[in-house]
Amino acid sequence: MSMSCLQSTCRVACAALGALVMGTLAAPALRAQELSFNAALERAQQVAPGLQARAAQLVAAHEDAARATALPDPRLLLGLSNVPVEGAHAFDLRVDDMTMKQVGLMQEIPARAKREARAALAASRIDAAQAEQAATRLRVREATAQAWIALWAAQAMLDALDAQREQAQLAAELAKARLAGGGGSAVDALAAQAAMLDLDNRRDIAQGQVEAARAALARWLDVEPGTLHAAGEPPDFGTLPVAEAQLFAQLDRHAALLPWQARSELAQAAVDAAVAEKRPDWSIEASYGQRSRSPRGMPREDMLMVEVAVGLPLFTRNRQDRDIAARRADLAAVEAEHEDARRAQLDALRQALAQWHALQRLVERKQAQLLPLAHDRSQTALAAYRGGGALQPWLDARRDELDLHIDHATHLGELGRAWAALAFLLPAAEAQP
Repeated sequence: MSMSCLQSTCRVACAALGALVMGTLAAPALRAQELSFNAALERAQQVAPGLQARAAQLVAAHEDAARATALPDPRLLLGLSNVPVEGAHAFDLRVDDMTMKQVGLMQEIPARAKREARAALAASRIDAAQAEQAATRLRVREATAQAWIALWAAQAMLDALDAQREQAQLAAELAKARLAGGGGSAVDALAAQAAMLDLDNRRDIAQGQVEAARAALARWLDVEPGTLHAAGEPPDFGTLPVAEAQLFAQLDRHAALLPWQARSELAQAAVDAAVAEKRPDWSIEASYGQRSRSPRGMPREDMLMVEVAVGLPLFTRNRQDRDIAARRADLAAVEAEHEDARRAQLDALRQALAQWHALQRLVERKQAQLLPLAHDRSQTALAAYRGGGALQPWLDARRDELDLHIDHATHLGELGRAWAALAFLLPAAEAQP
C-alpha cells in the first residue's frame, strides 16, 4: 500500500471514529430533549418562577404568623427628674432633694383580643398563600400541557406531510417516464413537479410551527428549544380525569376560584382585627431613681417607681369606627368579586365542555371516515394515472388529502388544548391525569 493510500485510509478511519465519538456524546443530549407529557409537567413544576414566588410568599406568611401574638419590644428609659432650672442653683443636680437620675423599662401589652385577632389574620394570610400556591401550580401544569400538546400536534402535522412525499415522488416519476416515452405531456410533468414543490412549501410551514411550539414549551421547562421533542403517547383526549358532574359540583375548587374563599376569610379577619382595636391596651413601667449626695456630702435615698397605664379608646367615631367601616366595605367588595368570578367560571366551564364535545365529534369523524376516504380517493386516482388516465384527478385528490391532514392535525391540537383546559381545573391528586 502506498503512503498516500495509507494516509487517506487513516484520515477516513479517524473521521469515522470522530463521528462515532461525537454521535455517542451527542446522543444523551438529544435524548434529554425528548420529553413525555408527564415528564414535561414534572419538569415545569420544578423550575416555574411563579411557583417559586408562591413558595417564598408562603414562607413569609408563616414567619409573620410566628410573631403575630408577640408583645412589642420593651423600651429602655433614661432621664433626669426634678432638675431645678431657675435661681442660683439652676441645673445643679445636688441641691434639690428630689433631683435624681432615672433608668427604667416600659412594656406595652396590647389587649388580648387584639393579639388573638392578629393571630387569626396571620393564619388567614397563610391560607391565602396556600390557595395561591395551589392555583399557580394548576396554571403552570395546564400551560405546560397546552404547550406540549401544541408541539405534539405540530409534529403530527409534519409527520403526516412527510408520509405523503412517497406518493408525490411516484407521481412525478410517472409523469417524467410518460413524457420520455412519448405518451405523456409536459404539462402533466410540470404539474406533478409543482405538486412536489407545494408539498415542500407546506412542510416548511409545518416545520416553522414545530419550531414555534418548541420555543413555547421551552419557556415552561427552562431549556433551550434545540431539538425538543414531544415523545411518547399523549393523554386520551376523549376522556376527562373527572366526571363532568364533578366539575360542576366542585366549581369553587377550580383553579380560578381557589384563592377567593381564602381572600374572603382574610377580609373577615381584617374586620375582626379592626373591631378588636376598640379594646384598650396596657403598659407597665418600672424605673429606678438615683439621687446624688447633697452639697454637704449627706447621702440621699434612691427611689423606685412602678407605673401602669391603660389606653382610653373613648373617641372612636373618627378612628376605630372608620377603620371598621372600611374593612367591612373591603369584605363586601371581595364577596361581590367572588360571586362575579364564580359566574364567569361557570360560563367558562360550560363553553369549554361544549367546545371539547364538538372537537371530539369532529376529530372522530375525520379519523374514522374522512381521512380513509381521502386516502382511498388519492390512491385510486394515482392508480388510474398509472394505467393511462389523466393526472388532474390525482392532483385534486392529493390537494384535498393534504388539506384534510393539515386540518386534522390542527383540530387534534385544539382538542388536546380543550381537554387540558378541563383536566387541570381541580387540585385534587385524583383529578389529575
